[in-house]
Amino acid sequence: MLQLPAARTPDPREAPSLRWGILGTGWIADKFVTALQRNTTQQVHAVGSRSQEGADRFASAVGASAAYGSYEALVADPDVDIIYVATPHNHHHANAVLAIDAGKHVLIEKPIAISEAEAQDIADRAAAAGVFCMEALWTLFLPKYDVLRQLLDDMVVDTVLADMGEYFTPDHRIFRADLAGGPLYDMATYPLSFAMWALGDPERIAAAGTPAPNGINGQLAMQLVGADGGVAALHCSIIGETPTTGVIASADRTITIDGPFYQPGGFTVTTRGGESARYDEEPVAHEGGLHFQAADVARLITAGARESDVRPLAHSIRLLRVMDAIREQVGIPLPAGVRRVRCR
Repeated sequence: MLQLPAARTPDPREAPSLRWGILGTGWIADKFVTALQRNTTQQVHAVGSRSQEGADRFASAVGASAAYGSYEALVADPDVDIIYVATPHNHHHANAVLAIDAGKHVLIEKPIAISEAEAQDIADRAAAAGVFCMEALWTLFLPKYDVLRQLLDDMVVDTVLADMGEYFTPDHRIFRADLAGGPLYDMATYPLSFAMWALGDPERIAAAGTPAPNGINGQLAMQLVGADGGVAALHCSIIGETPTTGVIASADRTITIDGPFYQPGGFTVTTRGGESARYDEEPVAHEGGLHFQAADVARLITAGARESDVRPLAHSIRLLRVMDAIREQVGIPLPAGVRRVRCR
């Protein structure tokens, strides 16, 4: 009978408690804080917004001790141990650098930046400052993904399939070119990271895209070919709903992950010989999953680490290298005012 390994994920409530500063007060910041407060002993000490009104409103809602009307004031707070960067994609680099230069550890929303050069610059600055730095790719820290990680140790992956499609109304910020909108940075992070996690760095990349009604890129089809010949077929869209499932297959085993594949939930393993096994966990979405990465970060920082071995900065940089190639192939422009950062 096919047996699945158990998740080795430590109890998030047993992680050392850090004092967090939340930089940005939008949707993902709210989900992150909710997850921390429901599932960990981490402290949301301070929040920073572009206005005092916005900071006061968010701080009141989450019970933070301090509210700052500028990001500069937030990172200068001596009682903040770590900054969670939760601003739009094309602001990640500048906001991360601001925190790093203030001597703060940083957890940066995914993707860590919007170009390989920006990601490398963040990594270089964090290393020079001696602070912890990680991309907040929360998926890889879920118990489900620890079980998958153990299964992959015994697999030679031939095929990865993944999609992520969601309909957004035209007034959603994902349609704003000035905020690096479109599916590439917001959604493709998940299937691309999933494929690279299973296959390794791609040797070949091919991509095609079509526009949304307002002219911004609306959907992408992507193919990656790994060094060992494994192939990934990936899709993401902001103009229509898709199953958002994932598949990892070898010659004798197939893992089919329920949608949304990147969130807490279940999967089924089947063998060529007809055996099967099921893994299930409560599908609790962001509020029930974002805290696992934060607990791991707290343990690492307390232990003196400066990177995560689950999501090392080299992997975040490689993801942006692949995204750069996709952007160039499809002709997706960088937002106005964004420049390539020269790596130091």
